Amino acid sequence: MFTILNGSRIAIAVLTLGLAAGATELANAETWNQAHPRRAEVNARLANQNQRINQERREGEITAGQARALHAQDRFIRREERFEARQNGGHITRSEQRSLNQQENAVSRQIGR
Repeated sequence: MFTILNGSRIAIAVLTLGLAAGATELANAETWNQAHPRRAEVNARLANQNQRINQERREGEITAGQARALHAQDRFIRREERFEARQNGGHITRSEQRSLNQQENAVSRQIGR
């Protein structure tokens, strides 16, 4: 019984090390793919729109409620971008980028109207 228990401990240790190595590799892949040009462009636009929303709020052009709603729409676009990137090995396709840009354009038109 001692040898079975000892063998189980070794198997658990090997599995644990394998999982840790896999998680590290996945984290490295996600970091690299965040710099993918289509993702970078979409995320840069979202960051720019975030600054525009905050600026318009400071200037009194939009209310706090409008700013919250616009930020919520941007968060939804960002979640969609992340989801699509996970489905495609860390990048987004041209058609997905086009769709995300159209959504960002709709939010952009609402800022400061």
